Amino acid sequence: MADFLGFAALVLLAVVALGLFRLLRGPAAVDRMMAIQLAGTGCAGVALLLGAASSSGATADIALTLALLAALAAAALRCFAVPPVAGAEEQEP
Repeated sequence: MADFLGFAALVLLAVVALGLFRLLRGPAAVDRMMAIQLAGTGCAGVALLLGAASSSGATADIALTLALLAALAAAALRCFAVPPVAGAEEQEP
């Protein structure tokens, strides 16, 4: 079972590597934001799979931290790098 989980972790790591290519070459900030989300959740999944393969309980904490950091990175990119949507300002009635 540990071999299967290790193989699944390698496949997931390959998907994250392809997502990092999109992070570097993405034409828009939204593409980069989605690549950051993919990297965060993919690395969390890899940590969980490797933790299950090695029977280590501490990797769940690492996986949760990676997922949280990915969400914060996406929020920071939205706040600081993406221009506001036109017409989204509050209008007084």
